[in-house]
Amino acid sequence: MADEKPNKYVREESVPIPTYDEATSSHPLASQSFLGPTEVSHDAERQGLLGRRPPAPSGTYRPPEVESARSSLDDLLPSSGDSSARSSVEALQSEMLQMDVEEPSSDGPQSQMGIRISKRISSITNGLSSLNLPFRQWLPSFEYVRAHIPQFPSQIPEAFKPGWIMVFRFFALVFVLLMAYIVFLSGLFSFRQRRGMGAMYDPESVRLFVQQNVNETAIRGHLEHLTSFDHIAGTEGSYVLAKYVEAVFHAAKLDRTDLERFDVYLNYPTKAGRRVAVIDPPEKVWEAKIEEEMAYTDPSREQTLVFHGLSKSGNVTGPLIYANYGSRDDFKRLQDNGINLDGAIALVRYYGSQGDRALKVKAAAMAGAIGCIIYSDPSEDGFLKGSPYPNGRYMPADGVQRGTVGLTSWIVGDVLSPGFASLPGESKRISKDENPGLNTIPSLPLAWRDAQKLLQALKGHGEKLNNDNGWVGGVPDVEWWTGDHGSPTVHLRNEQDEVDKQPIYNVLGKIEGVEQGDKSIIVGNHRDAWGFGAVDPGSGTAVFLEVVRIFGDLKKLGWRPMRSIEFMSWDAEEYNLIGSTEHVEQRTEDLRRSGFAYINVDVAVQGDDFHAAGPALFQKSLFHVLGRTSDPYANKTLRQLWNEKGRKLEGLGAGSDYVAFQDIAGTSSIDLCFKGKPFPYHSSYDNFKWMSQFGDPDFQYHKVMGQVWALLILDLADRPVLPFDLEAYAHSVKGYAEDLQTYSDSKNTAASLNMQALNEAADLFVQNAQQFHNWDREWTQNVYGMGGYESQAVTKDRISHNTRMANFETDLLDIDGGLPGREQYKHVLFAPQAWSGYDEAVFPGVRDAIDGDWERAQQQVEKISTILSRASRNLLG
Repeated sequence: MADEKPNKYVREESVPIPTYDEATSSHPLASQSFLGPTEVSHDAERQGLLGRRPPAPSGTYRPPEVESARSSLDDLLPSSGDSSARSSVEALQSEMLQMDVEEPSSDGPQSQMGIRISKRISSITNGLSSLNLPFRQWLPSFEYVRAHIPQFPSQIPEAFKPGWIMVFRFFALVFVLLMAYIVFLSGLFSFRQRRGMGAMYDPESVRLFVQQNVNETAIRGHLEHLTSFDHIAGTEGSYVLAKYVEAVFHAAKLDRTDLERFDVYLNYPTKAGRRVAVIDPPEKVWEAKIEEEMAYTDPSREQTLVFHGLSKSGNVTGPLIYANYGSRDDFKRLQDNGINLDGAIALVRYYGSQGDRALKVKAAAMAGAIGCIIYSDPSEDGFLKGSPYPNGRYMPADGVQRGTVGLTSWIVGDVLSPGFASLPGESKRISKDENPGLNTIPSLPLAWRDAQKLLQALKGHGEKLNNDNGWVGGVPDVEWWTGDHGSPTVHLRNEQDEVDKQPIYNVLGKIEGVEQGDKSIIVGNHRDAWGFGAVDPGSGTAVFLEVVRIFGDLKKLGWRPMRSIEFMSWDAEEYNLIGSTEHVEQRTEDLRRSGFAYINVDVAVQGDDFHAAGPALFQKSLFHVLGRTSDPYANKTLRQLWNEKGRKLEGLGAGSDYVAFQDIAGTSSIDLCFKGKPFPYHSSYDNFKWMSQFGDPDFQYHKVMGQVWALLILDLADRPVLPFDLEAYAHSVKGYAEDLQTYSDSKNTAASLNMQALNEAADLFVQNAQQFHNWDREWTQNVYGMGGYESQAVTKDRISHNTRMANFETDLLDIDGGLPGREQYKHVLFAPQAWSGYDEAVFPGVRDAIDGDWERAQQQVEKISTILSRASRNLLG
């Protein structure tokens, strides 16, 4: 039934969901449920970590020692973990109360207010004593005032002589009032003292707390739970994990925690509804098994059926034709060789010259095919790379790569509600028929175990292939032929449950900032998976939950960021980035005003090779972080490894939840990942056993990712001047323009682009970015030169400066237009190219047009030049 929720994962033993009391207790689920008989508690481990710093190995970053009498978190920590009674956050808070770091809560509001006022006055007087104010040299000393007080005659009766103590008090009162008036008139305060209700801590001590507090044991425990059952979007498994994430948010005592629901179009497989079979000639009749073997056998666990998300329902029959990687060039080669695909079933392999599986299916349909089968070839991710699972990290013979075939390049999010949020009760919908976000022919994925039989059946049909043309794959015992209309007939059936309004749930949490609370650093990860999902996305979700706990602990200690931090757990990312896109579409205008940055981690750990993708404006902040985090085994900082490998910030494609933030809302976005060799991607073998044996057995790279992620959040949320590097961004844009010219010239046509306007806009950006950042340098010199004190006027300028810096990305949106034919995408620099899918693409509007419409390409160049020039002028006010 279309309106009945399919795939209800009913189990005899229900998955444990923490109660609210468990979630909000002093030892929440996130910190107590993963302890083995020999493991210490998270709190105890945390205190030991922060109380004594272990010696750093030679060549690694050693955090600087911070000497601070009151502001450092280290001062609150024991020097010996075993001898201290402080074994929990509650104990730390108790001691902080005694040390007046937090306001006491037992003496009532009036007493608390008195203490606050006393602290403010003490802070002001201490600050004044450290200032070399210009008028201070003319103020009389106490000895001078005392020597010049007139002496009263001795004959005045004692009863009428004023008390000297009263005289001194009077002069003292006048002096204090005068000083207070001068100070308030000048508006001279430390920006740290304006943190409102947030306790003041030395920033370096906060960074040390965050870096040393990441607990790999907790991350491992989270991942083991997250992967204990399959959890496709919109199913009970995904909802159970939503409640688990919500419990962790509650345990962290974030300022706000919410479940956000959308009703979206999703499809689900049915057991008897899928078939791939050779039905003619009789001597070659055969049927594919389709399903994987059971990944867990003792005991067994229910696992996801094999299918393609957002695939077309259908029941088709036709001759089988092999088309290599399924790119448009591959299908053109077949046509050029006289092989017609009209009415055929296309067989293609994953990866290669067309990385996006959805575009493989679209290209097959454009070539005339009526169905498409995509298989996992061992030359890409199987035994030809190394030992397959369970003996190694690679895809086994029966492993199947599930995944979406939704056309994200055309429509992102819910394909029935492009451009607006699919909230419950929303009646507006577009049709599934001829929907630009959906493919028009049915498709299924297969393991190479099954594809082998299909490839063997093609022998003697069409063109014989050899290694020279790059069409020969790695499936053993196959003589490679393309097939033709005389090939064996294949039956492809894909009957499925389709639900137009399936509920999905995002989990949202927030820590309010104290200076620019209306501006946010947004942190996101999706939790839905095609199976058990240990790598994708479980590694990211497990680290995400640990980062939330750490910031919750900081908040419990009285710390607050300057800007708000929002934590987002997305649903339905795997189908079409749905949860994040619907969220952005619901609050697009708000994000364009308040979204300063979005930090995404999808796959946290696939291997040991750190990568980051995003605009070059993140370069400065990222380098801060990489310079103080180390590879756990290489004895080098991540920054050293980054430089040695010649790394740079990569471009954003359309592969994860940053898309809607960057390309629709104009919120600067960065994606982080430890990449590595291939793994059983989107199969049931991407599970906890794989991660604990081959991925990251000691969970050390998970720990480092936690450090990188948390430190980057701190850098963006808590530096007085937002650490964006627009100068680096400007130079990268000049490089993008040069690459575009090269791309245009490579087409070898009579037409060409006039790039003068774009080059001039890029030069203006370079010039204005340098002038803009001169203010940063002057602020740093002047304010830190005065011990961190700035006037109210300078504070106002700094906040305006930060806002203009963050707004630059928003100013790069073509809000009233968008990419031609794909108007949902608004960013003129970054968006998926129509036929690039997951790959990074810069100036996508121009590149799309160059492939066939040079006049439109030139129009796009002019439009981009105008928008870029306007954005760079806005930097200077």
